[in-house]
Amino acid sequence: MLQTNIKTICKYHEKRIIFAYLIDPTMSIPKFPHLLFIFFVISLFYSPSVAEIRSSEVRSDDRPIIPFDEFGFTHRGRLELNVSKISLGVPSNPSSLDLSKVGFFLCTRDTWMHVLEQIEDAEITCAIQSDIVKLVYTFDKLHDNSSFDTLFVETDSDQYSLVFANCCPQLKVTMTVRSAMYNLDAKSGNRDYLSTGKAILPRIYFAFSLVYFCLCIFWIFLLFKKRLTIHAIHFFMLAVIILKALNLLCEAEDKSYIKRTGSAHGWDVLFYIFSFLKGIMLFTLIVLIGTGWSFLKPYLQDKEKKVLMIVIPLQVIANIAQVVIDEDGPYGDEWVTWKQVFLLVDVICCCAVLFPIVWSIKNLREAAKSDGKAAVNLMKLTLFRQYYVVVICYIYFTRVVVYALETITSYRYLWTSVVAGEVATLAFYLFTGFKFRPEVHNPYFMIDDEEEEAASEALKFGDEFEL
Repeated sequence: MLQTNIKTICKYHEKRIIFAYLIDPTMSIPKFPHLLFIFFVISLFYSPSVAEIRSSEVRSDDRPIIPFDEFGFTHRGRLELNVSKISLGVPSNPSSLDLSKVGFFLCTRDTWMHVLEQIEDAEITCAIQSDIVKLVYTFDKLHDNSSFDTLFVETDSDQYSLVFANCCPQLKVTMTVRSAMYNLDAKSGNRDYLSTGKAILPRIYFAFSLVYFCLCIFWIFLLFKKRLTIHAIHFFMLAVIILKALNLLCEAEDKSYIKRTGSAHGWDVLFYIFSFLKGIMLFTLIVLIGTGWSFLKPYLQDKEKKVLMIVIPLQVIANIAQVVIDEDGPYGDEWVTWKQVFLLVDVICCCAVLFPIVWSIKNLREAAKSDGKAAVNLMKLTLFRQYYVVVICYIYFTRVVVYALETITSYRYLWTSVVAGEVATLAFYLFTGFKFRPEVHNPYFMIDDEEEEAASEALKFGDEFEL
C-alpha cells in the first residue's frame, strides 16, 4: 500500500524521474534528492496521530532528512523547539562544512514536492535553502553553544511537518530534541496540543465509550434473562465489550490530557494495556465463533487450536509494534520497520481468523448430506456465510477504507476517519451480538415438514453455497 501511495503521488506531481528510480534503483539519478524523497514521503504516510510534547534522542545520525512530528496549525499556531546536548561529528574535510545547510524547518506535503522540483532543476542544493519552506533554526547560529531555544509563530493554517535537514555529507549529529506544537484558543488563549481536525477526539472517544458501557449493561441484562440458554461464548462476548469500553474511555482521557497539557499523564499506559487485551480477545472471539465453539460443539479441533496459537502471539507482536510506533516517532531509525511489521502482522491475523469460518461452512455442508437435518443445517450454513461476509467487510473497511479516508481527507476533518472506524466496529459488534444472542432456538428454530423438504431441495444445489 505504501508503494502504491508513493507511485500515485509521483504521478500526480509529474515526478517521473524519481518515480522511475523507485522502480529501477540502477537508474542514474542524483542520490541526494532521492534520499530526501524517500525519507520524507515515508514520514508523511506514516505520521503519528497526535503531536504532543515530545522528547527525541538523535545519536550520531547522518541521515539527510529526519522527520519529527506532523501537526495541523490554525492561524494561531506555535512551535516551541528546545535542542540540547548538540554534538557534531566533523567530517574528514572540515573546510567544506556549511552549518547553514543544517537545521530545522516546517513544510507541508505540497511544499515538499515543489522543493524536490527545485533540487532537480539545480535551483538549490539543500531543502533548507528553499524559499518556500518555513525556516525554524539553522546551526550556523549556534556559534560555540551546544543548545538553543526558539519559538516559531505560525500564522498560516495548514498541516506542517517538523523536519531536520543535514545537507553536509558525512556529518553525524547527536542531539536531544524537545518539541511542542500547539494552537492558541482564540477566546481563552489556552494551548491546544491536539492537531486541528483531531481536537474533538476526546469527546468522540468518550461518547463511544458510553455507548459500549450501555451495551454492557444491556448484554448483562440479556444474559440474566436468558440464563438457562446461555453458553460460554456469551460471557466471552461480554468481556470483549467491557474491554472495548474501557479502551475507549482510556483513549478519551489520554487525548484529553494531551489536548490540555501535552502529556498523557499515564493514561497512555492504561490505553495500551486495554488495547492489548481487547485486540487479543476480539480476534480470539472471532475464531471461536467461526469454529462454533460452545454453541455448536464443546471442543476445538487441532487445526482450530493452531489458528489460535498463531493469532494470539501475532497480536502480542502487533501491540508491541503499536507502542513503539506511537512512542518512538518517525525520527527513529527503525520506526518505518516497526510500522511495516505492524501492518504485516495485522493482515496475517485478519486472514487467519477467516479459516475457521470457512471450515465450519464446509463441515455444515457435508453434515447436511448425511444427518437428515437439512433445514437446520441450511440455517446454520446461512448464518456462517453471513458472518463470513460481515467479517470480511469489517476487516476491509477498518483496514483499507478508514486508511484511505484518512489519506484523502483534509487535515481539518481527520476526526471523520476515527468516527467511520468506530461506527464500523460498533456495527460489527451489534451484528455479532444479535446473530449469536442467547435464545432457546436461536439461530435454529422449530422446523416443520414443508420447511425441511424445501431445505433439502435447496441443499441439492451445492454450487450456490460455494464461497
